[in-house]
Amino acid sequence: MRKDSMDLAGVVGMVVFANVLAFNQVTIKFTNAGFSPVFAAGVRSGLALLVLGLWVLLTGRKITGLRATLWPGLLLGLVFSSEFLFLFTALDMTSVSRASVVFYSMPVWLAAIAHFVLPGERLSARRALGLVLAMAGVALALSDPQSRGAGDLRGDVLAVLASLSWAGIALIVRLTKVSTLPPEGQLFWQITVSAVVLTGLAPLFGPLLREVDLLSLFGLGYGTLVASMGFLFWLRVMTIYPASDIASFSFLSPVMAVAFGWLIFDEPVGIKFLGALGLVAVGVVLINRRSRKRVKPVENGRPPG
Repeated sequence: MRKDSMDLAGVVGMVVFANVLAFNQVTIKFTNAGFSPVFAAGVRSGLALLVLGLWVLLTGRKITGLRATLWPGLLLGLVFSSEFLFLFTALDMTSVSRASVVFYSMPVWLAAIAHFVLPGERLSARRALGLVLAMAGVALALSDPQSRGAGDLRGDVLAVLASLSWAGIALIVRLTKVSTLPPEGQLFWQITVSAVVLTGLAPLFGPLLREVDLLSLFGLGYGTLVASMGFLFWLRVMTIYPASDIASFSFLSPVMAVAFGWLIFDEPVGIKFLGALGLVAVGVVLINRRSRKRVKPVENGRPPG
């Protein structure tokens, strides 16, 4: 049933979901301890494809339109592959806190690019302010000397590339025939192509296995569910509540990811870094918060994370 505003159930659901996505950054760290990052990303996509198949089988849903979207679908899958190649490798090099602040700045890059390439997406004064604040926050976070000791510049750069790839996914969904696919179809292209591409490339990045243990297997399983059922949950929520209300919760994931990094890995989070995180959060809210009449139902192509 379509609703005009977010109710208590919606708020609780989005808060829980934001935490689920934030914890995913932690579980990628767990997974990387047992598997090489690129191999882990490919295996996760392969397992997510199995989960999607079971979902389609049990619910009786049909994935239609795949043949008509072959080329844009392949492009979508390739960009998705690059996103997770960059993200998994970034989290192998830098801290959860730094990677998350950079990665979840995706709306900044999307808003800047969309201003030039998408009709009706020109930056308003409010969205331009949000873009400036969020970019300032990212710069401040990366320059923070306290957190920099726990990170790595190479990982930070890879997190930027992952964020840009995520923005690319959103643009492909908006500009090509992929937008006509049901949620299961969009997910099919992303995880099918990435399963093949990433597992194929994995041997080029070193040994596939590291020290596999229960924690790394848990991380792989958790990520599989987030990559499959998380996407479907997001699209389901988008059919019930206004997209502008849902987008307002996007700031929670980077905030909680930083909290999880501090709590689980004892990552340094000083006052300067918290201020940078606040700037990013406020900027993302300003960028995403728009008139309900103008918000597209699937703005980012998939949930954030």
